Amino acid sequence: MLSQINGLSRHFTEETLRAYLLSRSTRADNGCLVVRGYGPQRGVYQKLAGRAWAHIAAYVVFVGGYDPTFEVHHDCGTPDCIEPSHLRQLSHADNCRERTQRPQCRNGHDRETDPVTGRLRRACRACNRQAQQRWRERQAATVADARAAYGRQPS
Repeated sequence: MLSQINGLSRHFTEETLRAYLLSRSTRADNGCLVVRGYGPQRGVYQKLAGRAWAHIAAYVVFVGGYDPTFEVHHDCGTPDCIEPSHLRQLSHADNCRERTQRPQCRNGHDRETDPVTGRLRRACRACNRQAQQRWRERQAATVADARAAYGRQPS
C-alpha cells in the first residue's frame, strides 16, 4: 500500500510512518491535526517523509483503501491537516466542485463581492491598499536617502 504513494521514502513501514506523522503534528483548536513539513509556509500542502504529501500519507496509514487515481480532499479546508476524519478521496472533478472561496482573506478581512460576476473577489482590496501604502513609504524613504546623499534638502 505504501508503494502507491509518490515520493515516499522506502524505509518507512505503516507503523513507523504513522508514528512519524503523529510526532510532527499538533492539534489545533478547530480539531485539525496540523503537520509541520518541509515547506516554509504554513497553510499550504506540506511535504514530508521523503517528498510525499503529508495528507496523502496520512490517508494511507490512518484511513486505508487509498486509490492513486483519486485525490485526497480536506473537508475542513485546512491544507496541512492530516486528521483522518477530515480526509476523503474524490475524483478530480468532484474535488474541484467541492472547493469554495473562503469568506475572509488570509489576514482576516471580509472579501467583497465582485459586481460583475457576483462572486467573491480573489484579491483583498484592504490588503492591497495596505501593501501599496507600505510601498509608497519605502519609496519615499529611498528618495529621501538619495536626496540626502546628493546633498539636497528634503522638500
